[in-house]
Amino acid sequence: MFKLIVTFLRSLLLPRSSLHLEILALRHQLSVLQRTSKRPRLRMSDRILWTWLLRLWPDWRSCLVIVKPETVVRWHRLGFRLYWRWLSRPKRTGRPKVLLEVRELIRRISRDNSTWGVPRIRDELALLGIQVAESTIRKYRIRSKKPPSQTWRSFLKNHVKDIAAIDFFNVHTIDFRVLYCFIVLRHDRRKLIHFNVSAHPTASWTAQQIIEAFPFDEAPKYMIRDRDGIYGNLFRHRLKHMGIEEVVIAPRSPWQNPFVERVIGTIRRDCLDHVIVLNEAHLVRILSEYINYYHNARPHQSLDHNSPLPRAVEALEQGHVVAEPILGGLHHRYRRAA
Repeated sequence: MFKLIVTFLRSLLLPRSSLHLEILALRHQLSVLQRTSKRPRLRMSDRILWTWLLRLWPDWRSCLVIVKPETVVRWHRLGFRLYWRWLSRPKRTGRPKVLLEVRELIRRISRDNSTWGVPRIRDELALLGIQVAESTIRKYRIRSKKPPSQTWRSFLKNHVKDIAAIDFFNVHTIDFRVLYCFIVLRHDRRKLIHFNVSAHPTASWTAQQIIEAFPFDEAPKYMIRDRDGIYGNLFRHRLKHMGIEEVVIAPRSPWQNPFVERVIGTIRRDCLDHVIVLNEAHLVRILSEYINYYHNARPHQSLDHNSPLPRAVEALEQGHVVAEPILGGLHHRYRRAA
């Protein structure tokens, strides 16, 4: 296109005889081209040029050699349609686009709260300073194929404060005697609320431990236990009198009482595997010191990496870090001291 414009301007400056000779040479070349090439390839710029000449030059048909006049007219009509299509293009209308952060928040709220409907999500967003229409929430929220229901994790969290578990584990002394340790664990904060040791546990002794573990009105709603024969009629009657419902696990299925089994494993790995128990009093003293450390210092993953009795975060300004040895230096508790 630029080359043609330059040629046109140059022709205005040439003498008339030179111009006629140039036209003759160009027409001869076009005739040769027409004989040797059946269908020359045209670009979009060529079509635009002839459409422009159609509007400005009345005698445009006399110079057509490569294409027919009907082809140029078709190009002109096509350009007319494209021009008016460009003028009639739709403008950007409608509501403003919802921010990605808001869309992700709608999905997160609907995923975390399966029982919430659209109005409830809208009200929650309004309290967070986000104003959106119900149709927008309906569009972006996560739809569940099943009827809305709480998850098992939510169900267990709502009832964990009413659940306790009990179990026995044995410890060998230096003179090869066997001592039996009875523990009671609350599920909500993994707290060992009671333990005792006996060389000859009985059903009445075990029932008495339940009374000592839950004085007044602190008894849980459910008690998980295994099928050990020591939990006889006296033990079951004592639980029933205290308003505690027994949950007996299946035979040889300790995984159904996982929390107390995990605590027993922790006591062995952290404490009993590193000491030699002399007698019953020695075992009680060791377990008392370790359980105090377990409650007040030892962090737990299931408790947001804190201890059963939560520890406050100590700031740097409170002083240097000092260590308090536990069980003769087997463990240490660290705190800041001025």
